[in-house]
Amino acid sequence: MADWSGEKIGFYEADKPYGCFSNLSPHPVLLDGYLWPTSEHYYQSRKFEEKEYQELILNLEDPIDAWRLTRKMADKVRPDWDMIKEAVMKKVLTAKALQHKSIWQTLRETGSMTLVEEADDDPYWGTGEDGKGKNRLGILWMEVRDALPDTFEEG
Repeated sequence: MADWSGEKIGFYEADKPYGCFSNLSPHPVLLDGYLWPTSEHYYQSRKFEEKEYQELILNLEDPIDAWRLTRKMADKVRPDWDMIKEAVMKKVLTAKALQHKSIWQTLRETGSMTLVEEADDDPYWGTGEDGKGKNRLGILWMEVRDALPDTFEEG
């Protein structure tokens, strides 16, 4: 298990410092022909192959509602979800960083610091209750940071 207690930049709540790294932050993302209200909307929608479910999630106002809805529809989640979920997450994080200059700048300014999603209720994407979770969201953000272009291109 990893130990995320060293020198780091923690994030979790969208309205706190580094909150732009939260999937709940109000940064719309244009992907796959739609403008998604948040990266959470996009991520949750990709759990389903059916356009009707994706559009249902697209039209929800609150990203928490998107999360809740997918929990209720767990029996309809695509069978390969566990195999593709990290690629989906990285795709939306990359789009978010490349479409919002403020996020691009904030991410670049983190330098080589370890980024940690301090979600004590999520040992996969965050640190988990014991602080030793996988922190996959933080790791993916660091991968996106490492691949960022040197200059931001207005799009």
